[in-house]
Amino acid sequence: MRADGDILLVSLYELGHQPLQLAWPLGFLRAAGFAPAALDLFAEKLDEERVRAARAIFVSVPMHTALRLGVRFLARAQALNPAARIGFYGLYATLNGDYLLHRGADAILGGEYESALLALCEALSLPEWAKGTRREMPMVKGVTTRGRREPPVMTRLPFVVPERKGLIPLPRYARFDPGDGGPQQTAGYVEASRGCKHLCRHCPIPPVYRGRFFVVPREIVLADVAQQVRQGAEHITFGDPDFLNGPGHAIKVARALHREFPKITFDVTAKVEHILKHRGMWPELAALGCRFVVSAVESLSPRVLALLHKGHGPADVEAALRVLREAGIAMRPSLVAFTPMTTLLDYLEVLAFVERHGLQESIDPVQFTIRLLVPPGSSLLEAPELAPYLGTLDEERLTYIWRHPDPRMDALHAAVTFRVQEAVTQKEAPGDTLAALQELALRAAFGREIGRDDVVRARATQSKAPRLTEPWFC
Repeated sequence: MRADGDILLVSLYELGHQPLQLAWPLGFLRAAGFAPAALDLFAEKLDEERVRAARAIFVSVPMHTALRLGVRFLARAQALNPAARIGFYGLYATLNGDYLLHRGADAILGGEYESALLALCEALSLPEWAKGTRREMPMVKGVTTRGRREPPVMTRLPFVVPERKGLIPLPRYARFDPGDGGPQQTAGYVEASRGCKHLCRHCPIPPVYRGRFFVVPREIVLADVAQQVRQGAEHITFGDPDFLNGPGHAIKVARALHREFPKITFDVTAKVEHILKHRGMWPELAALGCRFVVSAVESLSPRVLALLHKGHGPADVEAALRVLREAGIAMRPSLVAFTPMTTLLDYLEVLAFVERHGLQESIDPVQFTIRLLVPPGSSLLEAPELAPYLGTLDEERLTYIWRHPDPRMDALHAAVTFRVQEAVTQKEAPGDTLAALQELALRAAFGREIGRDDVVRARATQSKAPRLTEPWFC
C-alpha cells in the first residue's frame, strides 16, 4: 500500500475549486510515508490506468452534487478494478453510508476523517490484510463497513499542511471577478475552521458535527495560502461553513493573511446573525482585503426561516446588508427559493427585495431555482411541520421527494428553471433575467399573461459586484 499509486484519492466536484478534500488527506498520507495518487474528475478526464493500478480507492463526497457523481464513479471503478477496496469520505458519505455500502462501497468515513483514513491505510498495509479479498475490511475506529457501524470522527486532528503538489493547477478552476472592470484573478481555497456550532435544519453539517467545530491552526492556514500564492493565487476563498464561528480566530487569521500577503483579497461565508453580532469587525475585515460575504439568507418568509432554524428574520437580512455595504463589502446571498411552505407571495417578495436593493449582480440566477433538498440523514426528516409534504426517497437523486400543496409553485419552479438555463446559455443581463422571473411569478399568481407595462423592468442600477466565476455555493 505504500508504493506510488497504491492509494487513489478521487474528487468529483468541489464548488469549482482546486479540491481541498484531496489536499487534506494527501497531506496526512504523504507525511506518513504513503504515496497516494489523486484524480480530479472536475478538471481532468478519467485516467483508467490510475484506477486499475490502485489497491484502495477513496472518493471525496463533501456535497450532494459530488455524491451523485460519486455513485456513477463507483460503478465505473468496480468495472475497471474489481479487486480494489473502495471507500467514501466527507459529509455526504456519512449521510448516505447505508446506501453506498449497499451499492458496493467497502468503507465510509466522516467528520474529521483524515485520522481514520490514515489508520485504515496503515491497517491495509499489514501483511494479514495486504493479500485479503476486497470484501474483507479491518476494524478501524471511525470507519464504517458492512459489518461495523462507526460514528463520524469528532476528535481534534494534528493538522498538517494540505498537499497540493500534483493537483491540477489553480488557473483551471473558478476565478475571482472583482466586478470593477478589472481582469479576473486566480483564486485559491482554504479552511480556517471545520464543522459548525449552528444547527440549521437544511444543512448537511449538523447531522454529522452536532454543533461542534474545530479551528485549523493559523500557521497551517497561512502555509496553505502561501503555496497557493506560489501557484499564482491573487484571491482566497475561506471555505469555512461560517468564518465567524470562532470570531477571535477568524480576525487573527485575516490579520496574519494581510500582513504576509498584503495584495491578496479574500471572501468568507457568514450567517446573517453573525454579520450583525460582529458588526464592528467588518470595517477592519474590509481593510484587510475582504471583498464579499456569502450569507445563507435562504428566504424572507418567517415561516420558512423558522422551518430551517436559520436564526434570523426578514428585517435582519436588510440590516446585515446595510452593515456590509457601510463597510464596503458586498453581500452574496444564497437562497432556498422553493420549499413546501414558500408561497407565490414569498417568491415575489424575494424578487422585489433583490430589485429594491440593487442585488441583481450579487445573486447568480441559479439561486432563484434552488429547491429544498432533503437527503438521507437530513435534520429536516425530524421536522413535524415538513412531514405532511414528504414522499419517498428518490434513490437515483438521493433526496426525498416532496410536492408543494399549491401546484402553481411546482409549475413555477419548472418554468423558472428552464428560463434561468436559457438565460445562462445566452449570457443574459441579470436585470433582464430578474424581470423575466417576475413576469413568470406574476403570471402564476394571476393566472394570465401579464403585460409588459404591469412589470417594473428590474435592470441593475449598480456596477457589477465582486464574485467567483462558479455560481454554486453548496
